[in-house]
Amino acid sequence: MNAASFYPLFLKSGKVTIDSRKVEKNDIFFAFSGENFNAAKSAEEAITKGALAVIVEDRNFENQERNIFFVHSTLAFLQELASYHRNHIKIPVIALTGSNGKTTTKEIIHAVLSQKYKVQYTFGNLNNHIGVPLTLLSIKPEHELAVVEMGANHQKEIELLCKIAQPNYGYITNFGKAHLEGFGGFEGVIKGKSELYDYLKTAEQTILVNENDPIQTEKTADYSPKITFGKKNSDYYFEEFSKDHFVGLSFKEDKAQSKLTGSYNFTNLCAAASLGFHFGLNFSQIKTAIENYTPTNMRSQILERNGKTFVLDTYNANPSSMAESLRNFSRFEGSKTIIIGDMLELGEESDVEHQNILYLAESLGFDEIITVGKYFKKVNEHFESYDNSEELSKILKDRKIESKNILLKASRGIALEKVLEFID
Repeated sequence: MNAASFYPLFLKSGKVTIDSRKVEKNDIFFAFSGENFNAAKSAEEAITKGALAVIVEDRNFENQERNIFFVHSTLAFLQELASYHRNHIKIPVIALTGSNGKTTTKEIIHAVLSQKYKVQYTFGNLNNHIGVPLTLLSIKPEHELAVVEMGANHQKEIELLCKIAQPNYGYITNFGKAHLEGFGGFEGVIKGKSELYDYLKTAEQTILVNENDPIQTEKTADYSPKITFGKKNSDYYFEEFSKDHFVGLSFKEDKAQSKLTGSYNFTNLCAAASLGFHFGLNFSQIKTAIENYTPTNMRSQILERNGKTFVLDTYNANPSSMAESLRNFSRFEGSKTIIIGDMLELGEESDVEHQNILYLAESLGFDEIITVGKYFKKVNEHFESYDNSEELSKILKDRKIESKNILLKASRGIALEKVLEFID
């Protein structure tokens, strides 16, 4: 079986899912298998729930009369079907990647463009070799634009995702010190992320460029078509302002106040606004989207509770984003405590990068510094340190943090948000 022969059945389906627990009527269920499970065992159950078809990679469970089809690799077939569907989608696809800010930028771009268009976009953080195909397969005839987030932790991954998604527009948020272990260092990060540029240039598609980023500017020099922002002579120029911890952008005489904190989010707002203008929105529509967008995904999320201000940024962390978060938080008025957790996947650079963050934190003069995780603990000689979030949570049951402002920042694997409920 190939994608072309299966495609008519796909067009009759409601959605594609890889979770047997979420199968609904008219779904197509891709039964992925791993070392410790075989999802093909759920094939008959999925059909009983009303699935239109099931794709299995275990021939023992094939039953074509019940629309249970065997393929040699469910992943390969999912990607093949997504690519085939992409070839039949006649709408612009915007792809974005980068070391920091991908998901927030994607969310804001979606919010802005949705003021005028019916937009499908990457749900949550489904941005890998499985998530990108699922996003593409969720695009329906009523959609007019698509925004696809692409994540990667090694080279050639963005290249593969571009072949599947075939974007018409692309944006790299930044090049930072993330996934250094997989990319083989910072130069590897630049090379890996730039695979999006490589695809767009070869396909003669449009690149969105932040001209305040020297790497982006260098990589796209003398290339056209592109959309630029950041400088006064760029296609679009915005100025930053802030109010009550929150960043905003002004365009000529107009202003839009977001519910996001940090200058790094100003750049994300600029990218979304630039695309908004490019696709024919006016500033009033862009302003509405920016001011109504509320972060709820543990990314630059500000919470007010019991007279304290919390900055919850525990979905991801790497040396670049950690440093930006600390500098931004240091500008808050009043007493400040930082609770920072390990930055993962740094490989041989881990000790140096964690030590550098502690040096930075000390130089910024926070009232209290607390670290969580074995990598920070290894290099932490002067501040409170805990092995994990559970250990700190136990301490906080009997220990009060007095500061008015509290930052929680760590990689997802630390689950630092768990300590929030124990802070009075």
